[in-house]
Amino acid sequence: MSRKRIILMYITEVSGHHSATLAIEKAIKKSDPQAEVLNINAFNYTNPISEKIINRIYLSVIKRAPAIWDYLYDNQQVVKKIGNLKEFVHRLNSPKLKNLFDRFKPDIVACTQAFPCGMVADFKKAYNSDLPLVAVLTDYIPHSYWVYDAINYYITPSDEITERLIKKGAPPHKIKPLGIPFDHRFNEPVDKPAVMQKMNLIPRLPTILIMGGGQGLGPIKTIINSLEKTGIELQEIAITGTNRKLYACLKRNIKKYKKIIRLFGYANNINELMSVADIIITKPGGVTTAEVLAKAIPMIIVRPIPGQETNNTAYLTKNGAAIKIDKTAEIGAIIERLVRNRGRMEEMSLAAKRISKPNASTDIAGLILSCAGRRNG
Repeated sequence: MSRKRIILMYITEVSGHHSATLAIEKAIKKSDPQAEVLNINAFNYTNPISEKIINRIYLSVIKRAPAIWDYLYDNQQVVKKIGNLKEFVHRLNSPKLKNLFDRFKPDIVACTQAFPCGMVADFKKAYNSDLPLVAVLTDYIPHSYWVYDAINYYITPSDEITERLIKKGAPPHKIKPLGIPFDHRFNEPVDKPAVMQKMNLIPRLPTILIMGGGQGLGPIKTIINSLEKTGIELQEIAITGTNRKLYACLKRNIKKYKKIIRLFGYANNINELMSVADIIITKPGGVTTAEVLAKAIPMIIVRPIPGQETNNTAYLTKNGAAIKIDKTAEIGAIIERLVRNRGRMEEMSLAAKRISKPNASTDIAGLILSCAGRRNG
C-alpha cells in the first residue's frame, strides 16, 4: 500500500474554515506521519481575483448591512435562483480541479466550507469520478448549500445538527456527528500560574478574555469601555486579530483605562489565553466555539452577525453554555453579576463541557484516513 494522499479544502486564509483544515491535517499527521496532505485555499486556487473581491464585499456587508446577509443566508428562494449560476461557476472550475487531481492523485478530499465542497461534488458528477468527498460542517447550522448527492460523508457538530441536515435532504447513513475540528492543544493542560506571571496578570482577579475572531470584528472597544464602568476589580485580555486600526487605537489609549488590559494583535497562543480566562466575550464562530467548549469556559456573545453566528448563538444559549447580549451598554453590568455569582458560572462551565466534543479532530482524521485507506488499498 502506498502512502495515503489527502486534499483538505477551505476558503479565506484568516478564517475558522482554515483553522479547521489545519487541525485536521495535524491530527492526520499524528496518526499517520507518512500521509501526504495538501491543504489548499480552493477559492484562491480557482478564482484568485474573485476571492479578494468577494471577501471585501462579504466583510463590508456584515459590517454595514447585516440584514442583507441575513436575507441571503440559507434562503431557499435564493438557493433556487442562484442554482444555475452556481453550476456554471463549478463547470468553469472543473478543468482546474481536474488538473489538480491528476497531478496530486488524492485518495480523498475533505472540505470545511460549502463552496469547495459543492465544486468537488459537481466535478465528480461531470467526470463520473468515484473520489471520496467528506463535508466537514464548522458551524451549528446545516444550510442548503452543503447538500449534494456526490458527498460520501457529512461531519456534523452534534446529533441536533444531524437531524436538521437530514431534513435538508442528506441521507442519515452518510452523517457522522463527530464535532467541529480544532487544534488538539486546546485539550492539553496549561500551567495557569506560569502564563499569568508571564503576562503580568494578578491571580486573584477575574480575567475576561475579549476576542473578535481572526479579523478583530465586533464592538471590542465598546466592550472595554463598558467594563470600565463595573464596580468590581477585574483584568482583561483583548485580542484584535488582523484589525490593525483597532489595535492601534486601543494601544494609543490604553493608559487611560483604569482596568488592567493586556492587548494582543493576532495571537498564536490562544489556548494559553483561554486557559487563564474566567469568562470569554467572543464572536461565536464555529471553531472558536468548539475551542471554548473544550475549555469549559462561560461564554458571552455580543451582537452576533446574522446567519451562521446567530445560529451558533442559538445553539449555545439553548444548551446553557453562553449568554447573548444585544445592547453593548449592558455588558459591564452582566459581567459584574456573573462574576458575583460563581454558581451560575459553574453551571455554564458544566453545560459547555457537556456539549463539547474534544476529540473531534482525531475522530475526523480517523474517518478520512480510513476512507483513504480503502481507496488506496
